[in-house]
Amino acid sequence: MGHIYLTGFMGAGKSTIAARLSRKYGYRELDMDSTIEQEERMKISEIFRTKGELHFRSLESALLKRLSPDEDLVVSCGGGAVLDPENVKEMKKKGVIIWLDADPEAILERVSRNHNRPLLEGHKDLAYIEKMMEERRPRYENAADHRVLSDSRPLDVICEEIRGYTR
Repeated sequence: MGHIYLTGFMGAGKSTIAARLSRKYGYRELDMDSTIEQEERMKISEIFRTKGELHFRSLESALLKRLSPDEDLVVSCGGGAVLDPENVKEMKKKGVIIWLDADPEAILERVSRNHNRPLLEGHKDLAYIEKMMEERRPRYENAADHRVLSDSRPLDVICEEIRGYTR
């Protein structure tokens, strides 16, 4: 099977869906943001503040390169992981890329009370989220092997759809 890479905008449901896929089908789960936080011993927001976004993006790339192709993982990618074409190449070599897409309204609702998303801090409004999503949309579309709608649908239905793409 290879890895299942869940990509998409912040708040699209990557971590939640990865956890459900892991429980439901026995895949080992890897959350890139959590792994980076553990390895760096600091929150993503602190990495952005003290070392900058470019440093964080280099940590994402290094993590993707380290993943063994011999193990089946469901990987919850950071929202910007597909912005680097080298990351996309690495993911395509080792598995399938699923773009989790959600409406901006659903994203806003999901991220409004979360302070661990440094690119949205101070910008939690619909217009900003819509603009940022539109800027990233071509990257998600070009990277994805499959697009899966992740709002207003039961988690198990989403997981079954994703599983169908990996058989």
